Amino acid sequence: MPAVNLRDPAGRELNLGALQGTPVLLNLWATWCAPCVKEMPLLDGVAADYDEQLHVITASQDMGSPEKVSAFFAERNLEYLEPWIDPQMELSEVLGGGVLPTTVLYDSLGREVWRVTGDFDWSSEEARTAIDEAMDPMPS
Repeated sequence: MPAVNLRDPAGRELNLGALQGTPVLLNLWATWCAPCVKEMPLLDGVAADYDEQLHVITASQDMGSPEKVSAFFAERNLEYLEPWIDPQMELSEVLGGGVLPTTVLYDSLGREVWRVTGDFDWSSEEARTAIDEAMDPMPS
């Protein structure tokens, strides 16, 4: 998992590399991206369902004022996600492509185990199976 620093609108920082030890579902999105907007309530549901077992990190690729990300979260009542922002858009570069949304699932050892480009039904059985498999980092 890339050790990129994210920031929230209040200025708190999160180094993704520090999350090792718990699986991470990392989603790159933007407020102007219709498929991203469609996914956010589903990702909020994943965060609710997996609680402490999985970090669901949504990293905004929006440029400009962080207030637009705060407003987006407030308007949609996203209860379990935090409004993280990738201010230098490093993740788009590190993960390649820059297509939004892009979501990468990492196991607890920080290894990429699954990637989805474009919108996806995060409430689907396929999504839940992939997440459940990431909970156990040992190969089957």
